[in-house]
Parts: sequence; C-alpha cells; structure tokens
Amino acid sequence: MPELLNKLDLLRCPHCNIDKPNLNQAAGFESCDHASRHKRAWRVYICDNCGGAVIAAANAFGKAVLELYPSPRSVDDAIPVQAKAYLSQAIQSLHAPAGAVMLAASAVDSMLKAKGYKDGSLYSRIDKAASDHLITSEMAKWAHQVRLDANEQRHADESDALPDTEDAQRSVDFASALGAFMFVFPNRVEAGLAASQTRKAKRSS
Repeated sequence: MPELLNKLDLLRCPHCNIDKPNLNQAAGFESCDHASRHKRAWRVYICDNCGGAVIAAANAFGKAVLELYPSPRSVDDAIPVQAKAYLSQAIQSLHAPAGAVMLAASAVDSMLKAKGYKDGSLYSRIDKAASDHLITSEMAKWAHQVRLDANEQRHADESDALPDTEDAQRSVDFASALGAFMFVFPNRVEAGLAASQTRKAKRSS
C-alpha cells in the first residue's frame, strides 16, 4: 500500500483509471472513536486528470495507508479469462472513452460466448440470451445500447458524437453488472452451498 504523503502514489486513479495519476493532497484531518481510541489520520487527494477525490487513512502513528476510498476497481476471477481481460482493459481505459466503450462491448460479447451463445450477430445473441431467460429483458435493452454505442465508434460516423467519460462509465458498469449476474453471483452461491454442506457433514460425523 502507498504512504500518507503530500502526493498519493497509486498505479491508477480509482475514478478515471488514468495510469500513474497525479493525486495531490487537498485536505487532512484526524479522527477517533467514541472512546478516543482507534485514532486515524485522513488525507483527501484530488486527481489532476478527472478531479475525482480519493480519501486515504493511516494509523495515527504510521504512514502506511490502511484504508482507501474509493478502492481501485478490479475484475472478479469468476469471470472467464477473455471476458475478464476485455473488462479489465475497459476499466483501465476510462480516460479514453471511445476505447473503453468498445472494450466493454467486447467483454459483453465474450461473456455471451462463454455461456454458449456463439452463433449469429451480437444483436441476435443478446436477444437469444433474453428469450432463454439467461438475462432479463431490461438487461438485454442495456446490452443493445452498449452494442450500439460501440458500433458508432467502430464505424466512425461523423454525425455521431464521441462518447465522454460518463458514457464509457455506463458501458463499463453494464459489463461489470452482467459479469456479476452471469458468473460472480452464481459462483458465490455455489461456494456458499458447498461450504454449508461441508459444515453439515462435519457436524453429523
């Protein structure tokens, strides 16, 4: 973890994900609990690129950062390798919105393929996933919007406005939500059931 200094040394900004962000201290204060214990030193840093605020805390007697808000985004290992790579790159490209939008669409495409939806266009595969109840109709509508946004960037139509950071964030948010819905949550449920069965077996033995 980084140290609580005038500049916060992070690999990427938790907001815009720009590489090696310039995070300068804007404020600082200390806190403790109701019994005047658990003292912590807090610093607020501002990213020069996006203006996002990052809050870091350290033990009042040390410099090593123990808490960081927001935490840098990561992609769960339950998401298939190729889809995870696309989604990770989309998150890392939020400072380049057009690229992030296309990478998020590629992540969606890869997730559907990992579930066996490989035939036809992305349009038809999204609809098939919805008709099979793999995803909800609302998720299908959102997926189509991500698909259309990516198509606009691939075709480079002069009449289409370039996406901004908010557009890219929406695309990444959907790809992340889809990954959680199709892979992360089922994986956690399966792990939870397995752990429960193990505990029952131990109690009955």
